[in-house]
Amino acid sequence: MNKTIETILNHRSIRSFTERLLTKEEIRLLVESAQSASTSSYIQAYSIIGVDDQSKKRELAALAGHQPYVEKNGHLFVFCADLYRHHKMAMEKGEDIKESLEGTETFMVSVIDAALAAQNMSIAAESMGLGICYIGGIRNALNEVSEILETPEYVLPLFGLVVGHPANPSAKKPRLPLEHIYHENTYQVDEADIHKHLNAYDETISNYYHNRTNGKRADKWTEQITQSLKQPKRTYMHEFVKEKGFNKR
Repeated sequence: MNKTIETILNHRSIRSFTERLLTKEEIRLLVESAQSASTSSYIQAYSIIGVDDQSKKRELAALAGHQPYVEKNGHLFVFCADLYRHHKMAMEKGEDIKESLEGTETFMVSVIDAALAAQNMSIAAESMGLGICYIGGIRNALNEVSEILETPEYVLPLFGLVVGHPANPSAKKPRLPLEHIYHENTYQVDEADIHKHLNAYDETISNYYHNRTNGKRADKWTEQITQSLKQPKRTYMHEFVKEKGFNKR
């Protein structure tokens, strides 16, 4: 096993950082690593907004559910689906690409591009001894987030990524069994097999929480996720995405 795979397999979210900020050189290296990710048809339909203004970080932390690590970290990156530059360059050339920009396929391309770039950055950061945590909570209030970050039409903030020097590294959280994730040739729908793997995973996760909390928690994954999905979240999202110029067609 090589160092890259060891880094990937050792991933865990970090939610407590020292006060040490990332250097300009570290930030540049992380962004360059993100840019080296695959991009669909070379479109590069994303942008990254780095936030080091403490007042802005404080506002974003409040909007993201008062998560303290959104404010206190080495650096905050916000990944955005971005078709603004594509819109502008087409206008300069006298071309109308609006129908393409507003299509579902291009929306998916922009989201996928941003996610690939973010994961490249995450692996690079962890290989440097830094910790990371994705922040989906910024989607709690994208109107306000867009105002804080001053994002124009065709730019959609998707998630944050906090990076920094870990203060209290957390334990690695077990993932679903490989057999439940990986299918060969066709999607396998074996109800008994699914039930068996989920029961085994529930036991693994229950033990994980029990050990982590000294017996205060013993959640089962299936119960935790089912409860989480009972109530739809961020139901404003559909209309907001269209308002930003995405996924209209």
